[in-house]
Amino acid sequence: MTIDRAGGQTTVHLSGPWTAPHAQRVEALIGEIEAEADSFPVLFDLSGVERLDTLGAWTLDRTRHELSAKGQADFANASPEQKILLEEAAYRDFEGKPKPRHARSVDFLVDVGQSVAGAGKDLVGGVGFLGELISGMVRVVIHPRRFRGIAVINQLEQIAYRGVPIIVLISFLVGCIVSQQGIFQLIKFGATPFVIDLIGILVLRELGVLLTSIMVAGRSGSAFTAEIGSMKMREEIDALRVMGLDPIEVLIVPRILALIIGLPLLTFIASIAALVGGGLTTWVYGGISPDIFLDRLRAAVSLNTFLVGLIKAPFMAVVIGIIATLEGMAVAGSAESLGRHVTSSVVKAIFMVIVLDGLFAMFFAAINF
Repeated sequence: MTIDRAGGQTTVHLSGPWTAPHAQRVEALIGEIEAEADSFPVLFDLSGVERLDTLGAWTLDRTRHELSAKGQADFANASPEQKILLEEAAYRDFEGKPKPRHARSVDFLVDVGQSVAGAGKDLVGGVGFLGELISGMVRVVIHPRRFRGIAVINQLEQIAYRGVPIIVLISFLVGCIVSQQGIFQLIKFGATPFVIDLIGILVLRELGVLLTSIMVAGRSGSAFTAEIGSMKMREEIDALRVMGLDPIEVLIVPRILALIIGLPLLTFIASIAALVGGGLTTWVYGGISPDIFLDRLRAAVSLNTFLVGLIKAPFMAVVIGIIATLEGMAVAGSAESLGRHVTSSVVKAIFMVIVLDGLFAMFFAAINF
């Protein structure tokens, strides 16, 4: 490489092979060119270049591009082959498109609108899926041979039997905590015995079914979504359709029937565990013996208080089952999609359980039940 300066122009005469085996030397020469190119325009004379490959062409074009930012730079005396290679291996500086600026208030409204539209689509999809589920159950009733009793029993084992320990433990602890806090607050007014009324009504009407539904949504609902989503990814659901089987009858009806049967049973067990925890706490902290606790509980709690929690349970089971299976059927062919839908299933199910509990609370208050 030689550099000539004449008439306010810098001419760089290149010679020899500008190829990958000489990459270190090529980079060193390029550094010299950039350091000594102090007058513009710069002209690269390629007449002496013996060989040129993509590395040399890209490096030269990159240097021309960088020098052009300071002044004019171009190639001269390039052969037709060299021109083609320089054009194909041209250095390109990709710039991202500038992001449009929006006001934060506008972005917030857009997010709210998208969330509302998504919630509406989920509601419509859930109603449509409920119709498919009801039609599947009707077909099973009309054709009893299509009922899969073994699958229902297996799901009952997974949902109810194996879920008893964790639900009993959590309900017991929550009953203890509510009782303890109630005693600490009511003792200031000399009304410690009323904590029994508080525990009985709160657990049987609200806490028992609510805690059980949340636990089932997190435990069994996520399992439903993961199982059906994995089958969807492996195209096993499509295989069922090819075999002439309805996935609604084979996969979804047994799971939701098991939920409808198992959730009331778990609610009853959870309520008993919470009452036991509350009774032990009132005995330890409030000095109320178990006999007095049971007598006052019998007087404070009526049959409708007990029935309210059990009436809610099947409806919450249907909501949990529909959301879990619907999210499982929506899984695409990637692990990321599976994880996203499992998370969405748990969040939506817990949210809808709380909303449904609030609606039932208003309904029972309106009919004075």
